[in-house]
Amino acid sequence: MKYISIANTELKTSNIIMGNMRLPQLNLQEAEKLIRTALEEGINFFDHADIYGRGQSEEVFSNAIQMTPNIRENMIIQSKCGIRVPEGYFDFSKDHILRSVDGILDRLKTDYLDILLLHRPDPLMEPEEVAEAFEQLHTAGKVKYFGVSNFNPAQIELLQKSIPYKLVVNQLQFSIAHTPMIDSGIALNMNVDQSINRDSSILEYCRLHDITIQAWSPFQHGFFEGVFLGDLKRYPELNKTLDTLAEKYGVSTTAIAVAWITRHPANIQVVLGTTNSERLKEGCKGSEIKLTREEWYQLYKAAGNMVP
Repeated sequence: MKYISIANTELKTSNIIMGNMRLPQLNLQEAEKLIRTALEEGINFFDHADIYGRGQSEEVFSNAIQMTPNIRENMIIQSKCGIRVPEGYFDFSKDHILRSVDGILDRLKTDYLDILLLHRPDPLMEPEEVAEAFEQLHTAGKVKYFGVSNFNPAQIELLQKSIPYKLVVNQLQFSIAHTPMIDSGIALNMNVDQSINRDSSILEYCRLHDITIQAWSPFQHGFFEGVFLGDLKRYPELNKTLDTLAEKYGVSTTAIAVAWITRHPANIQVVLGTTNSERLKEGCKGSEIKLTREEWYQLYKAAGNMVP
């Protein structure tokens, strides 16, 4: 397992993250096996959100692992808030953030979060109010570090202007089959669809400002439209290339898909949301594989992207 340091923190973390969105699909025994597998594979970072299972994911996690202070100290735990369900809107008000964190801590049976992320941008965000919430949480020892998810550069700048703490993480969708973060840069100034800048150069912005990117849905294409692994109808060339590289490195195609992300020099973390222990193990094998430059581009082109 490869470990990286998250800039502006004291956290040394695995570049593979266990995502817990689907954890309520498992019973406590199955969930414990999955978490133990993650720990045995070297994963020390666990990602949550208060909307995952409407809080059940955090409850299942803490109950399955029988959370104690000793167990907690060996984990980096992150959660997210800001999406209201079932109402269906975003809420970055001070009261909502504070109530959300108290609920998260109660369900996780812990006194603090290592990182709190604001889940999706709230157009009604008042940065000064968020700053008050963050300061209260940090002063009380409830949250060590802060970050965001699915934010563009201007949204980060707007928030960062008011808060006294450096935003250290931005969680974004990224996979071989979902690459807006790099497409327009490769096709810059060309009159083609790929040259359209859909993300305001968020990858470069995060690298310039020492913000660690966490890639969610590393095996998905589109917005939860399906997994590209094994999809020979939509991605025949990509799967052929994945198979070839998997054979070369003696791993599964899952590991190669992970390795494609971890190969990027931005030190991107990969969020694995599988509930299958064997699939989790397969993904972890991509942590330290360093694809060649040629192989990385082969996969990018095999997914249907153009390199001028």
